[in-house]
Amino acid sequence: MGIFSKDNSASTDADPLHIIIVGCGKVGHTLIAQLSREGDDITIIDESEQKISDITNQYDVMGIVGNGASYSVQKEAGIDDTDLLVAVTDSDELNLLCCTIATRIGKCSAIARVRNPEYSTEINYLRDRLGLAMIINPEMEAAMEVARILYLPSALEVNTFAHGEAQMIKFRVKEDSRIVGKAVHTVARESRNVLFTTVFHDGRAYIPNGDYIFSPGDTVSFVTSRHNGKNALKSLGVPTANVRDCMIIGGGKAAYYLAAQLIRESISVKIIERDQKRCEQLSSLLPNAIIINGDGTSADLLKEEGIETVDAFVPLTGIDEENILLTLHAKRVSEAKVVTKINRFAFQDVIDSLDLGSVVYPRIITSEAIIAYARAKRASMDSNIETLYHMYNDTVEAIEFRIGAPSAVTGVPLKDLKLRGHLMVSFISRDGTIIFPKGDDTIEVGDTVMIVTTHTGFSDIVDILA
Repeated sequence: MGIFSKDNSASTDADPLHIIIVGCGKVGHTLIAQLSREGDDITIIDESEQKISDITNQYDVMGIVGNGASYSVQKEAGIDDTDLLVAVTDSDELNLLCCTIATRIGKCSAIARVRNPEYSTEINYLRDRLGLAMIINPEMEAAMEVARILYLPSALEVNTFAHGEAQMIKFRVKEDSRIVGKAVHTVARESRNVLFTTVFHDGRAYIPNGDYIFSPGDTVSFVTSRHNGKNALKSLGVPTANVRDCMIIGGGKAAYYLAAQLIRESISVKIIERDQKRCEQLSSLLPNAIIINGDGTSADLLKEEGIETVDAFVPLTGIDEENILLTLHAKRVSEAKVVTKINRFAFQDVIDSLDLGSVVYPRIITSEAIIAYARAKRASMDSNIETLYHMYNDTVEAIEFRIGAPSAVTGVPLKDLKLRGHLMVSFISRDGTIIFPKGDDTIEVGDTVMIVTTHTGFSDIVDILA
């Protein structure tokens, strides 16, 4: 059932990076908060003096007011000694220009946020031709996360690892669940190819050992192989059903990306959008979708368009409050699977107390990819971070490492490794096969390994050792 450790542990040490962040909007602010916690040396650039003032008063970072694509501004920010520049302004073109200049005048890596669908098919070309480390599209990534949830509508979250060969699925234990009162080791025996990684109980996240007893209201995450998600949920007594149709409120970039993915999976899509010109664009871009020009916050219109019978409902407006109210309305009048997109973190305790179904945070998705890259850059060449997810209000991290060279953890049976506490080796991916490890299994060069831990800041596979 995986390799679990409960010994005490200490924090990791890694040399800090010098990072320049251009753009202090929602994603920039999230990055600053996360990377500051990880001990990196941050310099921020923004044209708004007020934003720079607010952030430098809140965090121990250096701020420069100016155009991030300016040679002189980047020089002032210390580009010559910078390890990583991240451009997350509201302009795709400015982000690309910032990164291009940085890689020409400095020796740093560069990451650009690019959201325009017109660039979505050219991301790999742009990245390679401009010499960038990464181009990330938050709306596309959020749409992919929503789509994964809708393919398994009984789940609260579905995250992928090992290039899609493994999934981590989150669900809530209901009062009448067949696993209530049973121990982890008992349920694991009854459910094939399922490894329980975390349990959120009474406001706290745990890495469960085999003796943990499931209770009603627990939020549980488990790992399984790509094709086993639906069967795993069934074996756990969680009802599963296919989504046949989806209603999306708002016709922005995320709605376009989501609709395109769902249509490819033969799921019928209806989009309600206020702006007539945008409706005409969507009709051209998505000829197989139904596009309704109207106010998606109108209860009468929603009823007329079939909210009471739709299988899935996804509010993707640009206003969090609208998305939340639409979700609560949908849950009151229908049995639809609902996924809520939230951009801001204001009143997080209130949001957590609401029954919003599955919640997707685009800026967290963006920051996690960038933080994973930054940690890998801090680490040795023995391993590299492939994937990073924060879970349960940042109290748990799920990290996938690629093993690039021999180290203290390779070739040694897991039972003989002295692991940190509150940590689980959840799977080993080897030559396309997912291995749920036992004590005699070993980590080898070329594997990818997923670690789930309540510690933060792991940047190298050897960080799992006590």
